[in-house]
Amino acid sequence: MAGIWKQFAQREASPLIQFIKYAICGGGAVTVHVIAFFLLAWLVIPALNAEDVFVKLFHLACPPISDALRARNAMINNALAFLLSNLVAYILNILWVFESGRCYPPVDLALNKLGLSQRTTLCACAHRTVEVALFYAVSGISIAIGTFLMGVLINQWHFTTTVAFGAECVVAALINFALRKFMIFKG
Repeated sequence: MAGIWKQFAQREASPLIQFIKYAICGGGAVTVHVIAFFLLAWLVIPALNAEDVFVKLFHLACPPISDALRARNAMINNALAFLLSNLVAYILNILWVFESGRCYPPVDLALNKLGLSQRTTLCACAHRTVEVALFYAVSGISIAIGTFLMGVLINQWHFTTTVAFGAECVVAALINFALRKFMIFKG
């Protein structure tokens, strides 16, 4: 039992513990995403209707809008919430779950060609920049697929914003873990 708790306190962990830690961090990022999404959908770019669970749960007033406008606004709100929640996800993942520092040979080759490979701070910065860019690219792929699904669920099948948003979150989480584990971070 002590070995399991030790794995939670450090980055080195079995795949199962690593996935549990990833899920905990993901839960934090999803919480940020949900809060940002619904605050935007309620207060900034309207994307809710009277039938929405979130509206009923919190007894909110929202203006009536068409499904097409609601779908478009929900997709915009999702993109904005993504930017914030993905930053939270990156920070939590790098601090607790995955180890930064995968080699990116094209970056090393470019730095070598420019005669900059001896500058360790510059090399580390270049690698971190590529890592963050890949993190956002992977998340961008999953959020694009999920957001498209959300738009279809709202506009074509008249799902509530909350149900469509939930489907988007599930799709994004499944894609993100696999791609982050095997393409971005070491282990």
